[in-house]
Amino acid sequence: MPLTMNRQVFITCAVTGSGSTQDRSPHVPRSPKEIADSAIAAAKAGAAVVHCHVRDPETGAPSRDRKLYRELTDRIRASDTDVVLNMTAGMGGDITFGNTENPLPLQKAGTDMVGAAERVAHIVECRPEICTLDCGTMNFAEADYVMTNTPGMLRAMGQMMTDAGVKPEIEAFDTGHLWFAKELVREGILASPALVQLCMGVPWGAPDDLNTFMAMVNNVPEGWSFSAFGLGRNQMPYVAASVLAGGNVRVGLEDNLMLDRGVLATNAQLVARAREIIENMGASVIGPDTVRESLGLTKRAPL
Repeated sequence: MPLTMNRQVFITCAVTGSGSTQDRSPHVPRSPKEIADSAIAAAKAGAAVVHCHVRDPETGAPSRDRKLYRELTDRIRASDTDVVLNMTAGMGGDITFGNTENPLPLQKAGTDMVGAAERVAHIVECRPEICTLDCGTMNFAEADYVMTNTPGMLRAMGQMMTDAGVKPEIEAFDTGHLWFAKELVREGILASPALVQLCMGVPWGAPDDLNTFMAMVNNVPEGWSFSAFGLGRNQMPYVAASVLAGGNVRVGLEDNLMLDRGVLATNAQLVARAREIIENMGASVIGPDTVRESLGLTKRAPL
């Protein structure tokens, strides 16, 4: 498949994530106010979309507290800066097994497995324009931890998102996740054309080499929109790679803490660097209104 460069690119900023990065950089936001302020700064730097998790304001640990999501949503929507809100729905699918000889009972620390309705409750309440749907089960880097998303769970969550009028962003960590996403569209659970995020280099999903990346790109159906990201030092190379392959880009502190060697980044700085790369390639960075028009999103006012 020949490369067709994208000339109209939107940037997503993944603002804080749910990884254990809260003590590795002072720029990783914790409270709803800090997350909203960082998201707004990223939007001012050129991000059309902000992808948000919430954290415990005191410890920085990942959270599913709906009150934190509500406060974050209200702060972003009440600001004078327009941006498309993309909220995670990835929490609540965590299983950590016991040791290899005694996998059961599960470890309480690291296990957070709840039903579909609870996993999507903050989405239904806050109604962001986009929310994520991790489209498969996968081993992560930790020895006995599994990100768990069964076909039945994904069908239930996907239908709830569709019924709520929120566009799912399919998080594809491997080619099989794209295969199942196509099935969800075929069954009418997700609407076509769908939106995909290609997640490269997350252990132990798709490695971030370019051959694997193009295999992922070639499995995105014609007419669908996609973005891509790489972790750490490969975040900026994947800005260029995704644009060259016809896609959009994601940067942010969820995936990378560094601006340069030994220099901790802010979200706004990472967005500004991505914008510079995109524009130096001869493409344009589009804003939130254009993204809404191209993806069929409806802007929601403060409640």
